[in-house]
Amino acid sequence: MMQTGEFTGFAVELRDPGIAWIRFTTPERLNGLTQSIKRDLVETVTQATMDNRVRLLVFTGTGRAFCAGDDISGHAPNLGGTPLVPPIHPGHDTPMGTYDGLRILSQALNLAVRSCDKLSIAAINGVAIQTGFSLALACDYRIAADNAKLGSATLRFGLLPDEGGQYLLVQLMGVARTMDFLMRKRIVGAAEAQSLGLLHEVVPSANLEAATMTLATELANGPQVSMRLLKRSIYNAWEMSQEQSFDEIASKTAISDHHADAREGVAAWKEKRAPRFNRWLEPEGDAAGKLDRVLETIGRLEGEIRRAGLQSQVLRQLEQQLIRQATRP
Repeated sequence: MMQTGEFTGFAVELRDPGIAWIRFTTPERLNGLTQSIKRDLVETVTQATMDNRVRLLVFTGTGRAFCAGDDISGHAPNLGGTPLVPPIHPGHDTPMGTYDGLRILSQALNLAVRSCDKLSIAAINGVAIQTGFSLALACDYRIAADNAKLGSATLRFGLLPDEGGQYLLVQLMGVARTMDFLMRKRIVGAAEAQSLGLLHEVVPSANLEAATMTLATELANGPQVSMRLLKRSIYNAWEMSQEQSFDEIASKTAISDHHADAREGVAAWKEKRAPRFNRWLEPEGDAAGKLDRVLETIGRLEGEIRRAGLQSQVLRQLEQQLIRQATRP
């Protein structure tokens, strides 16, 4: 189960309907991240991934920054809050330590966000630089306040976009634009970032949270099984040949077409009503949720029962018996 509350450098709350709201809480440091904070964020993403109460993740900042990058001072202050995992050596003390620190700690955060089958939104309330920029790029959706500024600019320090920013930028705007963006150390405003394809939406600063919640609620109420499979399939398509991608989406469709959400979608269309997806996520004690799980089981077994030679009347009797048991007080 995902832990909520105040942690070192960030806070987590669970909003209806299943939105994990992750907010950076060190505005005096422009929400800069340390290796320990990143490790705790990976733990939060992992918990959210495995928690059926969570349908979607939102990352946002406090104050005038989303996240202005890493603390490169070499002496991060005591930030308070409760750590989620025990501290370990942050690396970067030797060449090998830098390699391991990047792979195991820094890059792990962006990989965790991308690997999570649940959708994620970066609500960029201000400056998003270096680590903050790459985290936003790793999210599936990006909404920014109209006063936000985004960029990598690591070359200003003689450093590389070592958390995978170059890969994420190439995905979003191609090689030529990425080359120019990184080599010229560009930091752009929200409007230009949107024109480059880095943002989905730009809204007035005062409306950012409301706009994010509107999008998050829409996505969280969608058919979660199909949406999670589709997220993975879209990213997989970037790495695959056409034939491989076609085969991959067919294998996922073999799951989604036989899920209760698909039957609900078809039924709602026939009955001219709004679909009620995700009953499988409702608490075990909820009658509708129990019924939905029973119907899903029946759907899986129906083909086997018919292949075994049972009459359809027997199947209907079994279905009615299971439904009665599921809806019994």
